[in-house]
Order: sequence, then structure tokens, then C-alpha cells
Amino acid sequence: MSDSTEYGWNQEMPLSLLEKIKQDLKTAMLTKNQGARNAMRLIMAEFPKLTVPLTLESGKKSTRLKKPEEITNDDIIGIINGLVKSEQTVLEIKKEATSEYLEILQQYLPRMVSREEIVAWIKENIDFSQYKNKMQAMGTIMKHFGKTADGKQVNQILQDRQ
Repeated sequence: MSDSTEYGWNQEMPLSLLEKIKQDLKTAMLTKNQGARNAMRLIMAEFPKLTVPLTLESGKKSTRLKKPEEITNDDIIGIINGLVKSEQTVLEIKKEATSEYLEILQQYLPRMVSREEIVAWIKENIDFSQYKNKMQAMGTIMKHFGKTADGKQVNQILQDRQ
């Protein structure tokens, strides 16, 4: 059985996350790596949730599916984050630490920033006197880090600040 280290993606790669997933699906099918193949298919099965809002001529609000060229890396990272969260919930219930599926999914996520990196950035960039309460800084912090910071962790850092 082939090693799963050939799978995964990071921002330094020359191709988009969508292209890499398609490429890895093809590799998984050729090497008969069922775990990776199933993970890629589950990610791609979530794509219909990616929609673009539009207003019809009648004035009704509707949506349409995003075309492949409209799907951004952030869209896919959002999908994978959702799948990771649901898999972690399932593993908690089963009282298991990890699964092949979870490990494959995590190879496609950007490296999460550490607590120390978040705290350092807050010290350098956030003036808490501009906010009525420290929790209002959450939006600014999350906007800076995007999907590379865990919202729960940022919330905890702000709560710990005296």
C-alpha cells in the first residue's frame, strides 16, 4: 500500500487546492489507496454547498452552484474544516484519537497559527483602548489570521487577558 505522504497541499504549491485534490483523487485511484480516494470524494461531494447568491429578474433571491473556476482555496478549506470537525466529533464518541480519514483531511489544511503567534500579533497590533470590551477585538484578529487561527483559541486568549 502506498504511503499517504504524497497527498496534501500547502499555500506554497503552484496549483490551487481544487487542482491538487483532483490530482490526488486520480493518484489514489491509480494506486488503489481507498482511504485517500474516499477522503477526496467526500471533500468533492461537499462542493454543491458552494453557491453564489443571485437575484432573479422577478426580484426573488436565489443561488447557483459555483463553477470550478470560481471555487477558491478558502471555500475548500472551509469545507475541509467542517469535515474535520465532524470527524473529530465522531472520534470523540468512539473514544478514538485519530483516523486515517482525519489525517488525510488535515494534510490539506494550512498550518494553524500557534497560541504564541496569536498572542504576539495581538500585543503588536491591537490597542484595546479602541474597544468597549476586549472581545470586540475578535473580528479584527480573525480577519487578520483568516482560517489559519482557531476562533475558540482566539476567544480563550482574549478571555485570559486581564
